[in-house]
Amino acid sequence: MAQQNFITVDGNEAAAAVAHLASEVIAIYPITPASPMGELADHWTSKGRPNIFGSVPEVIEMQSEAGAAAAVHGALQAGALTTTFTASQGLLLMIPEMFKIAGQLMPTVFHVAARTLATHALSIFGDQSDVMSVRSAGWTMLVSNSVEEVQDFALIAHAAALRSRVPVLHFFDGFRTSHEVNKIVPLTADDVRYMIDEGTVREHRARSLSPDRPTLRGSAQNPDVFFQAREAANPYYTAVPGIVQAMMDRLAERVGRRYRLFEYVGSPEASEVIVIMGSGAGAVEELVEAKVKEGQKVGLLKVRLYRPFDAQTFVETLPKSVKRIAVLERTKEPGALGEPLYLDVIAALAENGERWGDRGRAPEVFGGRYGLSSKEFTPAMVAAVFEELRGARPKRHFTVGIYDDVTHLSLPWDSGLSTETSDVKRAVFFGLGSDGTVGASKNSVKIIGEYTPLYAQGYFVYDSKKSGAVTVSHLRFSPRPIRSTYLIDRADFVACHQFHLLDTMDVLKCAAPGATFLLNSTYPADRVWDLLPQPVQRQILEKKLRFYVVDAYDIARQNGMGGRINTAMQACFFALSGVLPRQEAIDHIKDAIRKTYGRRGETIVQQNFAAIDMALEGLKEVAVPASADGKRMLRPAVIGADSDFVERVTAAIAAGRGDLLPVSALPVDGTFPTGTAKYEK
Repeated sequence: MAQQNFITVDGNEAAAAVAHLASEVIAIYPITPASPMGELADHWTSKGRPNIFGSVPEVIEMQSEAGAAAAVHGALQAGALTTTFTASQGLLLMIPEMFKIAGQLMPTVFHVAARTLATHALSIFGDQSDVMSVRSAGWTMLVSNSVEEVQDFALIAHAAALRSRVPVLHFFDGFRTSHEVNKIVPLTADDVRYMIDEGTVREHRARSLSPDRPTLRGSAQNPDVFFQAREAANPYYTAVPGIVQAMMDRLAERVGRRYRLFEYVGSPEASEVIVIMGSGAGAVEELVEAKVKEGQKVGLLKVRLYRPFDAQTFVETLPKSVKRIAVLERTKEPGALGEPLYLDVIAALAENGERWGDRGRAPEVFGGRYGLSSKEFTPAMVAAVFEELRGARPKRHFTVGIYDDVTHLSLPWDSGLSTETSDVKRAVFFGLGSDGTVGASKNSVKIIGEYTPLYAQGYFVYDSKKSGAVTVSHLRFSPRPIRSTYLIDRADFVACHQFHLLDTMDVLKCAAPGATFLLNSTYPADRVWDLLPQPVQRQILEKKLRFYVVDAYDIARQNGMGGRINTAMQACFFALSGVLPRQEAIDHIKDAIRKTYGRRGETIVQQNFAAIDMALEGLKEVAVPASADGKRMLRPAVIGADSDFVERVTAAIAAGRGDLLPVSALPVDGTFPTGTAKYEK
């Protein structure tokens, strides 16, 4: 495996890199979690990075998402190859232009980091409620499940839009895919040139509005002709599935990665099958592979082309043996008979009944919701879905991942179930926004991904308060590609970069027995034990953890680095984890520092180098006593609560136990009492 053929990037960069190469005009307006795509495109343009046509794309930041969509529409009318990036309410603000762009058959691609829509409350996190809200706009909808797919499907989207003339909405799960860092094989500019047909580009330019070829576009029509004109575009939509598959096949010929509109994984004789689209497919695939090895007849069908929905291909992809199907969706459509994909699956089965031949009836279909607002979705929850499907009377509609004590739709799951193999190394880092923990974790993923044969994955849990709030970085390293699209709960290495987090958070809950625990501490190794909360002491003893401390605060101060403790903590991680030989790891860290800080001067570089050396010298193992006799206990998250709501809800959220709250604990309309922030502060 030649290491120079790999890069380590997140989903946003994977999409933006292809979009920049394939576009001439990029209209942007920032919105979390899609902002990095626009920022990267703007940066590359400022550096003079050309597209495949030899020109530098023009990046225009507008005053709103509506303005960005209008700019795309205008540039398309002029014959330019154009794109944009957005999410959530930003996508909804583009709807009027989206209907016009599709109605005028203008080939463009919108890359969307799919995010929760603000309803009873704002959420910056990921689900598919935004993209499901624009499915009637007449766009091809292509969904990526992983970072590598984001890159590949971005290119397929641009090529298919030009060939079909139908604009493409290319989406992937916000944060879970947009911000996940993973090791992938990069597409080159030559790959993009191979996929973009110059003939379709010329045809697009020839359709531009020009004084040399005067035409009328965007007219007003009366009842006598409007209906017919809408139906006139039908052949273009009928052709889309074949065109998208042809582009997938063309990419496979070029790079060897083969995709289908619908992909089946699992037992060829499966009786229960889960249908899903987006990053959740990774957790389902892990569970399915494990269960098939045990002899269970289960399967997974991944949806990649959602619109136009190719019902015949969907049904043909299912094994004939299937008796029950669970359609899992990362969205909620109140008042509907079911979520969008569930209804599509039922319609597809109803319209293709001949597929089931002598059986006489199609499989039963059940609909489930999961993962709203980036709620965790694990293989254990997938197992619960299959268990429900095998029951005598499965719930027609259900949820998984929460406890619903109101409408009783939720499924119980075994949180102890794990499908990860022993050769996957897992590390979790607790820090604060702006202390450098996330940056150091990303650098560690890149170092291991790009300098070793191992695959590497990084996912970073942020608080919506961002700077100064708690961050948790989850890193995996494996000899095989990593599909684990969920958080780590059995880490071989746990680092706490802020001592005070031990007082309020269960930092060691995710530590596996025998794991290594690294603590950034101002207290030396011979004193720190007595200053730990007693529950932390007990976990160290019960799990037989190896315990190390380093004073990264002092190291940063001595080297003029303020509160940036990341360099010291990263050096200690590599020294203790054994993922790389110690000296090799330190050499790579120093190379990364020179690349990152070299332009800011040699002084900054040397400060970081000194911090590394001091950290390795100051890293000490703690002699763990035989008993937990500490006098300190965990500090209550809320003190002096004066209402039942604060005690039940505010305190649980502040303590990081919000995931455990049942449905009945939350206000039905998002109305909260005022004056509760004081308890958290």
